[in-house]
Amino acid sequence: MKKRLYKSTSNKMLSGVLGGIGEQYDIDTSLLRILYAVGIFLSSGFLLLVYIVAALIIPKDVEVNKEVE
Repeated sequence: MKKRLYKSTSNKMLSGVLGGIGEQYDIDTSLLRILYAVGIFLSSGFLLLVYIVAALIIPKDVEVNKEVE
């Protein structure tokens, strides 16, 4: 079965994008959040725009699980 990227509803701080990425690739979400926060400053805010777009496009995990059934 093909794995799909999703927003986590159980492991989230804002919209669950980083929680879903962490679950998908088995990466510690705290580490992802720290790296992302540093990346926002290093990219002059570009990563913030990427996060907003991802939050609007990526489906929630309950929606992805419903499609599989």
